[in-house]
Amino acid sequence: MKLITPLWASLALTLSLSATAQEAAIRKTLAERIPQMEKIDEVRPTAMQGLYEVRIGTDLFYTDAKGNFVIQGELIDTKARRNLTEDRINKLTAVDFAALPLKDAFTIVRGNGKRKVAVFEDPNCGYCKRFERDLQNVDNVTVYLFLYPILSPDSAEKSRNIWCAKDKVAAWQDYMVRDKAPAVASCDTSAVQRNLAFGKKHKITGTPTLIFANGTRVPGAIGASDVEKRLAEAAGEAVSTAN
Repeated sequence: MKLITPLWASLALTLSLSATAQEAAIRKTLAERIPQMEKIDEVRPTAMQGLYEVRIGTDLFYTDAKGNFVIQGELIDTKARRNLTEDRINKLTAVDFAALPLKDAFTIVRGNGKRKVAVFEDPNCGYCKRFERDLQNVDNVTVYLFLYPILSPDSAEKSRNIWCAKDKVAAWQDYMVRDKAPAVASCDTSAVQRNLAFGKKHKITGTPTLIFANGTRVPGAIGASDVEKRLAEAAGEAVSTAN
């Protein structure tokens, strides 16, 4: 056994060096042949032999071992029936719920409020209005609402009026659910500016964007049943992690 252990260690080191050299070769080839390609953040082998993942931010591409071909699309594991590209992007875009600046959001509590979700929304977002109406059917949840005015010039003005209202929750729901415009108001809106900075850092590019307690991010409006499903999944993962 004393002879085998160093042998395995040497083999592991050789394989590691080989993989590193392979990744460096792919980076070099792609940089030379596709100069307009943005800086590559990571190159790594995929579950499919001979296929490598090339990551630029949260965008994924695939290439062969020599960098002769580049594919943009989804990698599906038919045996496991999993979309490996989707799984990878979900992991890359996950946000630590504990790291959310909750002081820059206002809180909507329904029922016992045990389940939690954060939502980034623009008051001018039609999809957000549809989402908010569906969300009325979800109970026992705490919603941390981050105003995220990115769609049009007056999004900032509407966000200011809602953030500065005496009752932020009422002003928000009046506008998003009942189409009642908020009264003009003014106050310190640095929280909204911080939301924009946070969103830029985490590449939140559309509204609504939902972040669940397990870090899962969901872009776009989803129905109440899907919200329920994801809240349950988040709670289950939190329990299993704690155990």
